[in-house]
Amino acid sequence: MANNQGKRRRFGSVRQLKSGRWQARYRDPVTGQLRSAEETYATKTDAEIGLTHIEADITRGQWSDPDAGKVHFGDYAIAWLKDRKLAARSRERNESVIRLHLLPTFGERPLSSITTSQVRAWRTACLTRTGEPTVVKAYQIMRAILNTAVDDELIRRNPCRVKGADRYDVPERPVLTVAEVFTVADAMTARYRLLVLLAAFTGLRFGELASLRRRDIDTSNAVLTVRRSQAEMQTGALFDKAPKSTAGIRSVAFPIELLPDVEQHLDAYAGPGRDGHLFLGPQGGQLRRSNFRDDWIKARTKAGVTADVHFHDLRHTGNNLAASGASLRELMTRMGHSTPRAALIYQHMVNGRDREIADRLGSMIRKEWGDADS
Repeated sequence: MANNQGKRRRFGSVRQLKSGRWQARYRDPVTGQLRSAEETYATKTDAEIGLTHIEADITRGQWSDPDAGKVHFGDYAIAWLKDRKLAARSRERNESVIRLHLLPTFGERPLSSITTSQVRAWRTACLTRTGEPTVVKAYQIMRAILNTAVDDELIRRNPCRVKGADRYDVPERPVLTVAEVFTVADAMTARYRLLVLLAAFTGLRFGELASLRRRDIDTSNAVLTVRRSQAEMQTGALFDKAPKSTAGIRSVAFPIELLPDVEQHLDAYAGPGRDGHLFLGPQGGQLRRSNFRDDWIKARTKAGVTADVHFHDLRHTGNNLAASGASLRELMTRMGHSTPRAALIYQHMVNGRDREIADRLGSMIRKEWGDADS
């Protein structure tokens, strides 16, 4: 027969159940309510030892509510995303990663049940069917979610402890020569020729180029100003967003050798008025990656450039071309790069030095023209 009276002690009590096993009970340090330990014990001594461990955890401030970890990962992840301050496109990408790569495996599992070995097995399985960059992103998001769960005292330790899972080696991207840049540009549909040249000789991203307006182009000084970047939602909706950091708002000098191309493009293809977009789609609407991609592939093929070259590699090309004689600070400013620590530093480059970088790029263009004529 069970001993329902139990034995009182300074902290909590132990009692024998009808099953013959022993149970430890104690006062919840937060609510003051009587609660039972998560597990039962084979002997009275084991129960008292378990109670001692619980007391020690409470004394050290390491006790956590055993019921807290019963929250399902899926419910917590959705709430976590809702509470985060994110740009619309970033929110959409994170939601997609959580829905496609995390919830199918972990959605119905209690937070406290997720182990490092399970995370490792999930990652290994993902790598067999998904590209490594996506798997790294999914792992980073899962780790961030569970870090918050630790902060919320729902779990004691983050199980995302797989070494190297939060990064991957980015393969070296191809760099075009000045001649190859012009060959691809000349093979493009006329309305996109300048897009290729500015991508290569200013290092702007596609979204930054797509959002440029007439008022952002200073033809007197051969300078363009980046104020925003175009983003596209999965629904197809387009909107302009502020750069990720203050370093993204910048003026970038372009080679004066490109001025005739800029002026011709403004006359023939840019939208009307000061707020007219510099680049438009084939039907006069906003430029989209989707209505540009086919033209890029055709021009790349016609120019004989390897299919491994993506449009974004023009930015990488521009970075490499501009790097000659430029300091890290100058190069980072021109490219709009930023880190939390360096954001303030990189936004104060003297404009004259950026003009020097653009002039050096211009000399490369002139040299290429000279070689082509000889």
